[in-house]
Amino acid sequence: MKASHIVLGFAAAFLCQAATATLAQADVLDLGTVKCKDFLNSSKEEIGYTLAWIDGYYMDEDAAAIIDFDKLKTNSGKLGAYCGEHPEVGVGTAAEELFGK
Repeated sequence: MKASHIVLGFAAAFLCQAATATLAQADVLDLGTVKCKDFLNSSKEEIGYTLAWIDGYYMDEDAAAIIDFDKLKTNSGKLGAYCGEHPEVGVGTAAEELFGK
């Protein structure tokens, strides 16, 4: 595992810990089962954390530990548009379709 992935993992864990009090639903989100319509209807915080996780997941293995907020915003727009057009598709499937390697 690359150091950049470890750093991103710690950052994600910190953000999730800080937001525990604000999360309205489940403590675990299985992207293999969540439909686009449910994703779009989740809280702003849950959407943000999910988008950040997806961005890290599809990052190249050798990529530097950098969060590109412009790229994240662009990709979130792509995922939001896709999910709006395909509400019954799973979020994981949508992400793989859009950002898969």
